[in-house]
Parts: sequence; structure tokens; C-alpha cells
Amino acid sequence: MQRVITYIDGFNLYFGMKTKFGNRYLWLNVEALSMSLLLHSQSLVATKYFTSRVTNQPDKERRQKEYLEALVEGTSSKLFFGRYQSNTTECKGCGSVWPSPKEKMTDVNIATEMMMDAFTDTYDTALLISGDTDLIPPINAIRRHFPGKRIGVYFPPNRHSLALQKVVDFSGLIGRSKLRDSQLPDTITKPNGYVLTRPATWI
Repeated sequence: MQRVITYIDGFNLYFGMKTKFGNRYLWLNVEALSMSLLLHSQSLVATKYFTSRVTNQPDKERRQKEYLEALVEGTSSKLFFGRYQSNTTECKGCGSVWPSPKEKMTDVNIATEMMMDAFTDTYDTALLISGDTDLIPPINAIRRHFPGKRIGVYFPPNRHSLALQKVVDFSGLIGRSKLRDSQLPDTITKPNGYVLTRPATWI
């Protein structure tokens, strides 16, 4: 069986789903989604999910915390965290200023894991779920130094990149049916008895 690792750009996927479908599919089982993208000759070695913890937004923090804990309890996914950097945006027309935090390190974390897993021969195929063109250089490096490895990309909704598509061996689009059929259970009970619940606004 061909070994596959999926590398999921959490915020790229989140905002793609939210833009296209609202909140409906945000309670996503990324491991099940990864499995649904495999061929019969492939086996999923690991699902690696990359994100940053939301800060200074209590409601969003609570929903994200619930979701990330659900991934840990309900799947075998491995989580990798970047960070949020506090920035501000100023309106040139009216001078108003508002907070505009930026996610940092996700693309670097993905690139590092893809490179190290290629170096340690952990996968035959790397499957990237993202539309971020910042990942083109590490993909080119892997293809150059590990020509036997295959790299594919599945684009989240509304996140297609022709430039990214051109540097991989294969590509596809993640549609509604894949997301609908890859949802976590509405509730997941932790070993301590605490029940993780799909946020009411994510139904």
C-alpha cells in the first residue's frame, strides 16, 4: 500500500468553508476527510492539522477550543500550532483603526513537516489541503531532492490556485459532499466525562 500523509492548512480550510458554505460544515473530521481523498491502493499514515489559537475573541476562542479538543478526542490527527500576531488596520479614507491579527508560522510548520517526513521516508505521497502559494518553494524542494515522492493538493472551497496546481503531481477540489460526509459526531465524551458539543451556530 502507498503511504499517505495529509497536511491540512487549518485556517485556509476554515475560511474557504465559511466563505462558501457558512458555518454548516465547520465541525469537520479532518481525518475522515483525508480518508475520503485516498485511492484504494493508498493507506493513511497520519493526518497533520496546522492552525493557530485565536486570541482576544472569547466566543471564537471557546468554539475553537471545543473543536480542537474534539479533533484530539475523536480522531488520531496530530495538531501543530503557529501563533497570532497582533496587528492593526487603518482606513485611509476615515482614519479608523481596528485590530487585524495575522496568523504566523503555519506555512513554515507545514513546510518543515513535509520536508522532514520526506527525509525520514515516512510517506510515499504527501497530500496538501491548502491554496496557499507560499508552499510552492518547499514543494519544489521536495520534488528536487526526493524525486520518488508524489505530492498532491486538494483545494478548500474558494481557495484554488493555478500556480500551486502547476507544481504538484495531481490536484482536486473539496466539494460539499466530502465535507458533509466527514463531520464529527455532534457530541464527544472525554475520559473525564466532559462532553464536547458542536457549537450551536455550526449547525
